[in-house]
Amino acid sequence: MEGRSVSSHHLVCFFFFVSVFLEVSIFAQGQLLIGKKPDPDNAAATARWLVSLNSWGVLSTISSDMGGAPFGNVVSFSDGLPDQGRGIPYFYLTTLDPTARDALKDQRSSFTISEYPIGTCGRTNPENPTCAKLTLTGKLKLVDRHSSEADFAERALFSKHSEMKDWPKDHNFQFYKLEIEDLFLIDWFGGPKPLTLDKYLHPTMAQCENQLASVV
Repeated sequence: MEGRSVSSHHLVCFFFFVSVFLEVSIFAQGQLLIGKKPDPDNAAATARWLVSLNSWGVLSTISSDMGGAPFGNVVSFSDGLPDQGRGIPYFYLTTLDPTARDALKDQRSSFTISEYPIGTCGRTNPENPTCAKLTLTGKLKLVDRHSSEADFAERALFSKHSEMKDWPKDHNFQFYKLEIEDLFLIDWFGGPKPLTLDKYLHPTMAQCENQLASVV
């Protein structure tokens, strides 16, 4: 019986990893080929899919210029090298822009992305629940420019947004990241999906454990 449980575990994980491999985005010759959208029931995979395939979103901060009113700004981002995303959005910002200035005074921020720019919503209105949207809430933090994380952020952003390499040096662009504290995901009817930060950051293990539990 014990041997059978081990076999079941290995079999479930094997098929799960195969399905993940088939669903992830494939990069060829610098071109992003959109993979299959995860099942709506798999909230963690859907959220990571949205972050991996998107290249821009709306980053909202607490405005220091408008008495604490929310201020949303369209920004480019990346969560890692192609096919190696970690789920944490990184940004390349300058304090000549309100967003970075706001974050240095009050780190509370939220970042919203939609499935619509990916092109998989068809003619569905972006507000329709079947066209997934994700809001990550947390703290927008400056990355230490002398850290290994800054090196990671540079590779992640410049591989996805090569134009950034040539942005004016005298604008003092620096790397920022959103330290996620909460997630709000809509990818189907029935309201927001329950999604913890741990499951979002480690979707493979969480999904494998869920599938194993349903078999054993």
